[in-house]
Amino acid sequence: MRTRSLLALAGSATALALVWATPASAAGTVLTTGSTGGTAVAVGDTLTAPLATGTTANFYSSATGTSGVKCTASQFTAKVTGNPTAPGTATESVTAHTFNSSTCTSNVTGVLGVNGVTINNLPYSATITSGGVLTVSPPSGSVIQATVQLRTLLGTVTCVYQAPSLTGKADNADSSINFTNQQFTKSSGSSLCFANGYFTAKYAPVTDAGVRVYVN
Repeated sequence: MRTRSLLALAGSATALALVWATPASAAGTVLTTGSTGGTAVAVGDTLTAPLATGTTANFYSSATGTSGVKCTASQFTAKVTGNPTAPGTATESVTAHTFNSSTCTSNVTGVLGVNGVTINNLPYSATITSGGVLTVSPPSGSVIQATVQLRTLLGTVTCVYQAPSLTGKADNADSSINFTNQQFTKSSGSSLCFANGYFTAKYAPVTDAGVRVYVN
């Protein structure tokens, strides 16, 4: 009887330990730093990411072509507005998305150079799911807008492109965000401005105060 009592007590203690441990392991948030399941990213923290080393941000006239504008320096900045328990959906406010125009070039016929690439109508809202799907949306009643200024023999040409939203994919292997052929439509500009712009870029690593960010 005593042996059975001790076994029963040991079994109960083990069960209690498992019950206690389960909420702790399940309490990880969607965004963490250091590793998957690491330290929770705090609401209010600022995340930044440059272009991945050796890559370019491309704004081409077609999804399969190579004609358009490309830049070798770009960065986005976002403030975390919600980071719930995983699995779930974290929220962010994209406060800046910049391109260094001195690193931008164009191979469009008649274009001598790029004076600037500017993202308008900021801030944008963003959501990222535990599955790594990032969706960037404009403010209500607005659009995601990019203004590209091209230098030509006849002076500066301004091309304005718009999109209803953007979709990217997070990858924990290098803490990256990938945008692939995100379509913009020309809303204004001369004939030198292509009718559609397809945006492709890889930003990595995404960091919080210099520490890599992971999606859970």
